[in-house]
Formats: sequence, C-alpha cells, structure tokens
Amino acid sequence: MKFSFKPTGGPQVWFSQPMIFLKWMLFACVTGLVIGVVSAAFSACFHWAVHLRAKYPWLLLLLPAAGAAIAFVYRACGMEHNRGTSQVLDAVGEDAPVPLRTAPLVFVSTILTHLVGGSSGREGAILQIGGSIASSVGRYLRLEAWDRRALTMCGMSAAFSALFGTPLAAATFVMEVVSVGVLYDAAIVPCVLSAFVGLLTARTLGVPGTDFTLAGIPDLAPLTLIQAVGMGVLFALLSILFCRIMHLPTELREKSRLGSVSWAALGGGLVIGLTLLVWLWNPGTFDYNGAGEDIIHAAAAGQARPEAFLLKIIFTAVTLGAGFKGGEIVPVFFTGATFGCVAAPLLGLHPSFGAGLGMVSLFCGVTNCPVTSLLLAVELFAGDSPGLLTGHSLGLFAASIGVSFMLSGYYGLYNGQKFAFSKLRHEPINLRANEHTER
Repeated sequence: MKFSFKPTGGPQVWFSQPMIFLKWMLFACVTGLVIGVVSAAFSACFHWAVHLRAKYPWLLLLLPAAGAAIAFVYRACGMEHNRGTSQVLDAVGEDAPVPLRTAPLVFVSTILTHLVGGSSGREGAILQIGGSIASSVGRYLRLEAWDRRALTMCGMSAAFSALFGTPLAAATFVMEVVSVGVLYDAAIVPCVLSAFVGLLTARTLGVPGTDFTLAGIPDLAPLTLIQAVGMGVLFALLSILFCRIMHLPTELREKSRLGSVSWAALGGGLVIGLTLLVWLWNPGTFDYNGAGEDIIHAAAAGQARPEAFLLKIIFTAVTLGAGFKGGEIVPVFFTGATFGCVAAPLLGLHPSFGAGLGMVSLFCGVTNCPVTSLLLAVELFAGDSPGLLTGHSLGLFAASIGVSFMLSGYYGLYNGQKFAFSKLRHEPINLRANEHTER
C-alpha cells in the first residue's frame, strides 16, 4: 500500500496520518544520516583543497586546464547542459529527474575548482549532491510524485544544514526558494528533522559550524530603523547588479561559437588575468580566489576594502560562467559583508553591523527568501553576538531584509525559481526569475 504525503480526507485520516508521520520520520532520519556523512566527506575534501592551494599558489596556473577537464567530463557524461541548482529546484517544483551522476560529478568538480583558485562557494555543490541522491532514491523506491519531491527537499536541507550549521534556515530555504510566495510547508517535518540529523551527523564527524561575531549592534529606534531601511535599499540595488553580472557570461556564451571545453579554458585564463590585475594595487593577494571566508570574517570585524565587493562579483561570474562548479551563496556573503562594512558608516552605522546586514539582506535579494534570511541572521550571528536578541535589534535585520526583498524585483540567482505571486500585491504572476525585469 502506498501512502501519499499529501493530506487525505474522510475516515482514512485517522489511520493514514500516523503512518505518514512514521514513514517520514524514517525517511528524514536516514536521509539526514546519509547526507550528513557525504557532507562531512565533502567538507574534508574542500578544506584539503583550500589548504593545498594556499600552500602552493602556483596551482592557480592550472585554471585553464582544470576548467577544460571539468567541461570535458560533463560533456562525456551527457551533462554538458546541466543547470546546476536550478535543475534541483525543478525536481522539487516539477518532479523533474536529477541524475544520480550529478552527485559525484559536482563533488569532484567543486573540489577541483577550489584547488586551482576558482571563485565560487560550496553550497551550490552540496545542494546538488543532497538533492540528486535523495531524488534518485525516491525514484528507485518508486515513491509517488509528491513524496519524491519531499524526499529531494530532505536531501537538500540535510546537506545545507550539515555544511553551514544552520538547520532552521536550511529547512526553510528549501521550502521557500522554489516558488516565491508559496511555502512548501507540508514538508516542514521531514525537512526540519533531516536538517537536524544532518547537522548532528556532520558535527559528530568534525565538520565545523559557521558563525560570525558582530559589533556595534544598535537597539531599535526611529533613527536606526530609518538607517536599516536605507541599507536595505542599497542591498536591493546591489542584488540586481549581482544577478545581472552573474548571468552575463551565460548570455555571452550563447552568442559565441566556442565549445564548452574551449570556453572553460578561456574563463580559467581570464581568472588568472584578473588575479594579476588585482596584484597591481594589492600585490600578492588571492582574496578573490576561492570562497573567501576569511575576508567575510574580516568584514564582520569591521575591515574591508571598498572595491572588494565588486571584484568578488566579477571573479565569481567569470568562474561559474566559464563552467567551473561550486555555488553563489558564499560569494553573496562575501559581497554583502564587504559592501555593508564600507557603506554602513556612511549612514551612521557600525561597519561590523553593516557587514551582518549585508550578508543576510543581499542573500534575500538574490534568492528572494525573506524568512530564510531572517533565520540566517539568528543562526549566524546570535550565538556570538548576544546583542542581536536584545533591544529588538532583530527588527533592524527584518527591516533591511524586507526592503531588499521588495525592491530587488524579479531577479534571482536561479533561473529555475518561480514567482508564484507578485512582490507588490497579492496576485498570481507565474513568472520565472530573470524572465521579465520590468514588472
């Protein structure tokens, strides 16, 4: 007998609901455990690659060869037109299949990208890994359509939570990101449970958490509220710029006559050239190669170069647009933190507080996930910044996040994301991200 995760009616409810609950307790725990182990392995390999690149900077010269190799392998595996995280979103929104080979391919390709100094994050890879494994298991078990989608969401939430240590944000993100305006809250139990099991598994295996200490967090007051709103406006504009630049290489690729292998090699060479240009005014820096988490921590401490946010956008756009693998979220944190650190004093706010506002507000602007963004503020900052939860200071984050969400338009990192409802009024629009920029 098959049990659908969708609510049922009539007398059957009294029997089916407990069985559905027990089924998802099992699925969520097993998914969290498996994905937690895989995420731990990915984290270990990721940090090994980062350490090795720091020890041997000449590995940067291998960027063109590495890019060509990644493109060649994807083409040989029939995944030349793989859409990355957007394909996983389609698996949730439309029950589209995600090939199991996605997991090992993006695992190895992301590690190789960071080994040679490509500018990308890690969450895009782990979302694809978690989503592809869970989606494939759902199809192997011949689950019903909604159950397959829910299981895919479990895999994504477990992976995100295991790697970043933000289980509430991870579970909410996968429920919120697919269709803006529609929360997939029917999957809240399996997503939350798999997120916490994934987190506990990863911590047991030594995966470090992600948190930041903020200084200068003001209390909620009329002036600080106005300042936070002003910052939100700036972050909304920055999110539009981020998305436009990130999608530009793909548009150029479609107009070029180069194959994927040649395009990737060209992109790798361009990253080397950009690194050498940066050396002209900041000799020997590799701040924009790799994820740049040390720069995010520096910005949270109140230190950032004024040009850092723009350079990180360009480096990341070239890297991912060339065909290297990884994700955009850590570069988003980098961009938001460095921009916020520099812009906040102009509006009378502490640079460290501005960096924190920037991380979550820019995240909201590019992912269109306001609830997730507010939970990120709590899980990333509250542990080491107790002032966040006093004086109603969390309301300042909510104000900046809300303004960024409303004014960032219908842009987004993921073309697979859909806008089910307008951002300005409660009416359906059925719009894909980046599909129409003037509504």
